[in-house]
Amino acid sequence: MNAIAPELRTVVVEREFAHPPEKLWRALTQPHLIEAWLMKNDFLPVAGHNFNFKADWGTVDCRVTEVEPIKTLAYTWSAMGLESVVTWTLEASGKGTHLRMEQSGFRADQEQAYQGAKFGWQKFFGALEQLVEKEAA
Repeated sequence: MNAIAPELRTVVVEREFAHPPEKLWRALTQPHLIEAWLMKNDFLPVAGHNFNFKADWGTVDCRVTEVEPIKTLAYTWSAMGLESVVTWTLEASGKGTHLRMEQSGFRADQEQAYQGAKFGWQKFFGALEQLVEKEAA
């Protein structure tokens, strides 16, 4: 008897930034900048590094799984029963940088987490955009 794996869902957010990839990379990898747009953290851009995001609602346990400077960053995201992976992809574009965030691993019974991520990442992207604008000024 073959067990069929449950279907996992993914949240994807993509946005064009009028800034070079290096500037966005700093915002994605420097702890004080990450805190300004996402959450408090003890992040290091080193594959295998375990770290946490901390918010008033709790803690997210993470581990860096991939680092390709100024191109790709991926880490696990474990919180409240959700075991997922967040992958950031930066691509230079005519206007600056095309940034893509993909959070994969939402099970069908995790509708609240899935909807929360869809809403939350839009908010975080807005905060990231404001941070990068401020840093550019």
